[in-house]
Amino acid sequence: MNTTHAFDVLIIGTGLAGMTAALQLAPTMRVAMVTKRGLSDGSSQWAQGGIAAVLAEGDSFNAHVEDTLVAGAGLCDEEATRFAVEHAPAAIAWLRELGVPFSTENGELHLTREGGHSHRRIVHAADATGAAVQATLSQRVRSTPNITLFENHMLVDLITDRRLKKAPANGKAGRCYGAYVLNELSDEVETFTATHTILATGGAGKVYLYTTNPDTATGDGIAAAWRAGCSVGNMEFIQFHPTCLYHPQVKSFLITEAVRGEGGQLKLPPSQGGKRFMPEHDDRAELAPRDIVARAIDFEMKKHGLDCVHLDISHQEPQFLKEHFPTIYARCLELGIDITQEPIPVVPAAHYTCGGVVTDLSGRTDMEGLYAVGETTCTGLHGANRLASNSLVECMVFAQAAASAIAGAPTHEQPAIPEWDVSRVTDADEMVVISHNWDELRRFMWDYVGIVRTNKRLERAAHRIALLQAEIDEFYAQFHVTRDLLELRNLVQVADLIVQSALQRHESRGLHFSRDYPERLPEARPTILKPQGE
Repeated sequence: MNTTHAFDVLIIGTGLAGMTAALQLAPTMRVAMVTKRGLSDGSSQWAQGGIAAVLAEGDSFNAHVEDTLVAGAGLCDEEATRFAVEHAPAAIAWLRELGVPFSTENGELHLTREGGHSHRRIVHAADATGAAVQATLSQRVRSTPNITLFENHMLVDLITDRRLKKAPANGKAGRCYGAYVLNELSDEVETFTATHTILATGGAGKVYLYTTNPDTATGDGIAAAWRAGCSVGNMEFIQFHPTCLYHPQVKSFLITEAVRGEGGQLKLPPSQGGKRFMPEHDDRAELAPRDIVARAIDFEMKKHGLDCVHLDISHQEPQFLKEHFPTIYARCLELGIDITQEPIPVVPAAHYTCGGVVTDLSGRTDMEGLYAVGETTCTGLHGANRLASNSLVECMVFAQAAASAIAGAPTHEQPAIPEWDVSRVTDADEMVVISHNWDELRRFMWDYVGIVRTNKRLERAAHRIALLQAEIDEFYAQFHVTRDLLELRNLVQVADLIVQSALQRHESRGLHFSRDYPERLPEARPTILKPQGE
């Protein structure tokens, strides 16, 4: 017998976007929060920098909007950008009311400045803002009576008119009635029905071999929305961080840009002569913008067949390094790397998914009853390149807007929902094939659809994705579902969307750099993909 849960609102994902929506809705609605790991295992927890908001004297909404538009390489939606910027101060005030311990100076919020910003406007909690926000909100979520938390539960698929074999009433994508969700503890697929469903599942960094994202970032919401019939936008724009530690025992450890700011030099390994290479790529050398540094490292790695390059700051005094970079010094030393004596092996890593499910300013998707918030979305705020510290802003502002829209939306009757088919069996070979396919996907996405692209590389990736999709569809149709199978299914779908989008963009703009189309076209247009039959 299939377990069924009925709620007013189903929120899939428990990062800042999901928790903001839940806390806004809980006073008047019964809310279910579903997360495939623990409450704090998403990307919000990892955010080091802060939250951008106009709070300083001399700053202005117009300046923040302009900085965002410039970073977005002409592709930001100005209305969405202004909406996010103008609502950011109120979002910060809400977090302070909840008790988030932001850094202060003389009783006032301490504002720092990051690349691309014309003023000091980054509200932060030391260098672990995401963790501080997540801890405060997690405590609130767990203590709020109207919120029921389902940890170790993973989205399988949305329940829609199409799924129920009903003709969509509005002739478009139809309506969402909830979702099928895998309970990993019982190993059963359960049914969650809800008048409103919110996707807050984060980005898709795990589609790449190297990423700063947690293991949960497998594009689940983007893939599920696409399968349900929703439009997806700007998926070619993946932000890469230039310097992630390269080590077999460690994933996702960032080497902050401040190391380069304090004189760190990027060099080839000794086997290639140990030469410093950034001055050949840009006059600003190691202090060039992120995308330029990441492209230069990628170029040198491909040119010389390298797995990584070296970041050397050993010429600085040991005491200076221990004082300025205590975390990096300690972590590297644990791994046998003494940064006072030797260089740090680094590699660029996928950092942020700028595209996603297309929404309006209230988080509405193409489908009635289905909303999306946070990194899962394409609101138009980030354009072709996200401005630093605008991501947590987007999470809160659009989650609050979605909650307002849901609170004012009419109710509707739920149809009879069929139970999940439990007749599938587990195949003995399934897990090893999933593991191999996962590794193959992440490696060829890194090689062919990474920082620098060509038509030939993209076409190679498209060919391999088609083969993998056929294999995974067969597994999914026949075998018992597992989290590994579901995540691989979603990653392959997201990979396909990234490649499709990249093939459609015949220019280089922002984070999308093509050797076949190195120039930027005069008109900036988003890449919007619509499912077949739409």
